[in-house]
Amino acid sequence: MTSENIQKTARKNIQKTARKYALQNAVQFEGSAQLKAVIGKVIAVFQKKGIHPKEIIPLVKKTVDDVNGLSKDQQRDELETLAPELLIKEKKVRDFSLSDLPFAEDKKVITRFPPEPNGYLHIGHAKAAIIDYEYAKKYDGSFILRFDDTNPEKDCVEFYDAQKQDLKWLGIKWDKSYHTSDNLKMHYELCLQLLKQSDAYVCLCDAENIKMGRQKKKNCPCRNLPSEIHVDQWEQLLSSTLDNGIVRLKADMKSLNTAMRDPTLFRIITTPHPLQKDRFHIWPTYDFAGAVEDSISGVTHPFRTKEYELRDEVYFYLLDKLGLRKPHLMEFARLSIEGMPVSKRKITPLIENGSVSGYDDVRLPTLRGLKKRGIVPKAIKKFVFSQGISKVESIVSFGLVEAENRKIIDPVSKRLFFVSDPVELIVSGIQKKSIVMPFHPTDKSLGTRSVLIDDSFYVPREDIASLNVGDTFRLKDLCNVKIQKKNDKIYGMYAGEELIAKSKKIQWTSKDALSIDVFKPEVLFKNDTFNENSLQVIHGNVEPAIKKLKDGEIVQFERFGFVRIEKENDVIKGFFTHR
Repeated sequence: MTSENIQKTARKNIQKTARKYALQNAVQFEGSAQLKAVIGKVIAVFQKKGIHPKEIIPLVKKTVDDVNGLSKDQQRDELETLAPELLIKEKKVRDFSLSDLPFAEDKKVITRFPPEPNGYLHIGHAKAAIIDYEYAKKYDGSFILRFDDTNPEKDCVEFYDAQKQDLKWLGIKWDKSYHTSDNLKMHYELCLQLLKQSDAYVCLCDAENIKMGRQKKKNCPCRNLPSEIHVDQWEQLLSSTLDNGIVRLKADMKSLNTAMRDPTLFRIITTPHPLQKDRFHIWPTYDFAGAVEDSISGVTHPFRTKEYELRDEVYFYLLDKLGLRKPHLMEFARLSIEGMPVSKRKITPLIENGSVSGYDDVRLPTLRGLKKRGIVPKAIKKFVFSQGISKVESIVSFGLVEAENRKIIDPVSKRLFFVSDPVELIVSGIQKKSIVMPFHPTDKSLGTRSVLIDDSFYVPREDIASLNVGDTFRLKDLCNVKIQKKNDKIYGMYAGEELIAKSKKIQWTSKDALSIDVFKPEVLFKNDTFNENSLQVIHGNVEPAIKKLKDGEIVQFERFGFVRIEKENDVIKGFFTHR
C-alpha cells in the first residue's frame, strides 16, 4: 500500500472515530457536541499510533460541525446505528466530599472568607467561600466572614451588604462577621512592636529606588538606622507631620524569594474610608493584615489561592516576629473559566464603557450574573466540589457548570413551546379545539396548561425554509401537515396524526402566542479580546401559559433550551440559561 493510501485510510479512520464520539457527546449535551471533549477522545486513540494532533484536530472540527447540524433525533438515530454501545452511559459514582484537614479537631476548626468590599462576588469567590464554609461544617466548627477593607481607594460602602446578599444566595451562613478596619488601632500597636524590636523600619525612599533595591538585592539606606528613629518617624506619620513614607518588614533582601525582600507593611492612603471615614490615613497591606487577622481571630485553617504561595514565607516570618499563633495555611488553584474573566481588571472596564449592562449581566461570571442567567446555587456548589482543592492550575469549560445545573433544573422545570424568528403557518382541514398538555412529561405535580388549536400557527422560519411545496412534516406532538404554498406565509393542509417515519418534526405555537425576546449569552472573550457578538437577542413567540409563571422561574423552551423568565411592568423577557 502506498503512503498516499495509508494517509487516506488514516483520515477515514479518524473521521469515523470522530463522528462516533461527536454523536455521543451531542446526545449527552442536548444536541450540541463540545469540540474540546471530542478532540481529547480522538487524540487519545490516534496519538498512540503516531499521528500528530495537528493532523487530527481539523478533521475533528469539521466532523463536529457536521454533527451539530443534525437534529437531536438524527444524532441519536445515527449513533444507534454507528455505535449503539456509546448510547449506554454508565453512571460513575464519584466522591466529591472534602478531604481531611491536617491537625483538625472536631468543634475546634475555624475558617474564614475574607473578601475585599470592592466589587460584586464572582464564581471564583464562590469557590473560596464554599470551601471555607463547608470545611467549618465538616468539623462542626466556626465560619467567619471578614471584610478585608484596608484599601479606601477601592473599597465602597455598597459592596459590604451586596457581598452578604450574594453569600446568603449561595446558602452560606457565618457565625461571626467583622471588618479588618475595626482593628486598625491594634494593628498600629503591633507595628510599633516590630519597630521597637528592629524587625521593621520606616522607609522614606521613592518608589523607583525601592524597586531597584529589591531587584539588586541591596539594603535600603533607611534600614540600619536606630529603632528609636523609626519609632519617632512612625509617630510623625501617624500625626501627619511626616507626609511621605512606608513601613517595611526587615526580612531578607538577598532572599531568592522576592516577596521576602523587605515587603511593605503599612502605607499612607488619604482617601476617606467607606466606614471609618477620615479617622485613619495609614493602612496595612495584605501581607500584614491577612496574617495578623488570621492569627488573632482564632482561624485554624485559612485558605487562599496559589497565587499567594510566594508570600507564605512572609506570612509565617511576620507572625513569628510578632509572637503570634501560626494557623495551618492552605492553598488551592484559583478558578479560571474559558472565555469568562473573573478579574476586576477586565470586568470593570466593560461596565464603565457600557460593553455590558452591569455586574448582573448574564455574560459575566459574577454571582448576580449567574443568578440572572438561571444558574442555581446548588449547581455552583456541586461544580466547586467537582473541581476539588488541588493546587494544579487549569482552565475549565463553563459547560461543566451547565452540566451540574442541568441535572438539578431538568426534573423540576416546566416545559413550554417557543418559536424563534416565527413565520405564520395556515393549515386547512384541521379541527379547531382546545387541548390540555402537561407542563412536564413525567412530573404531573407541575400541572397542565390549555392550548388553543386553530388553523393558524407560528413555526420557526429556519426549520420551514428547508422544506418544499409537497413535503409533509409534523407539528410536534400534534399532527402532520402537507405544504401547499410558500410565500410570506406558509399554507398547508392537515395530513393526519399517524407518525410518519423520518418526517421532520417542527416546533410550533398557536396563533394566540405572545411575543418575547430571549437574551442569549455567548463567550465574552475570544483570544483575550472582547467578543462584540457576545449577546444575541432572539425574537420569538411563546405560548400564553408563560403568563402563569413566577418572576425568576426557570423553564425549558422545548427544542430550544432552558430560560429564566423575568417580568417587569407587564413586560416578559427571557435569559437563555443553557441547552
